[in-house]
Amino acid sequence: MEAQQANTPIMINGIDATALSETREVIREKPEVGKLQFLASNKWISGGENHTRIDEHFAATEMHKRSKPFTVRLDEPEVLLGTDHGPNPMETVLAGLAGCLTTTLIYHAALQGVTIRAIESSYEGDASLEGFLGLSKTVRNGFSGIRVKMKVEADASDEKINELIELAQQHSGVFDTISNPVPVAIERA
Repeated sequence: MEAQQANTPIMINGIDATALSETREVIREKPEVGKLQFLASNKWISGGENHTRIDEHFAATEMHKRSKPFTVRLDEPEVLLGTDHGPNPMETVLAGLAGCLTTTLIYHAALQGVTIRAIESSYEGDASLEGFLGLSKTVRNGFSGIRVKMKVEADASDEKINELIELAQQHSGVFDTISNPVPVAIERA
């Protein structure tokens, strides 16, 4: 009876905290198991509209195909001469940051046994067309700054919630990617 209880998953914040903890230990012992590769392909449609297909990823030392691929429809708002059929790429960066910070916070809370009741966050990214249009060599092409406000309700003290927000910032893959230079190689296919 005790062995069966030991195998019962402990669910915290919708995450199997038992499996997450076990996975963490496996990766601690065998770092190669934690290597990831995410793949995407893109096709231009017209004007500012293009579609990105997400179907495969490499995890746990092998390739995995999704049961159903995702297509992200990207476009520009009308004020930027698009047809507004989807978010623009800069908005998807904010969406990626939002999703990653939230997920990272949830996973770290689950590892610590902290139950989260709600998370709401807002994101503001400042950019200028001067860089994109090549009008200035001193204005960035991308975001010059991003501000995030997170509201977290949890069965924890304010100090613990602040610690979880800090852990989310420290361990979010998207936060790291946009906060630090990442080599990007572009070649003609």
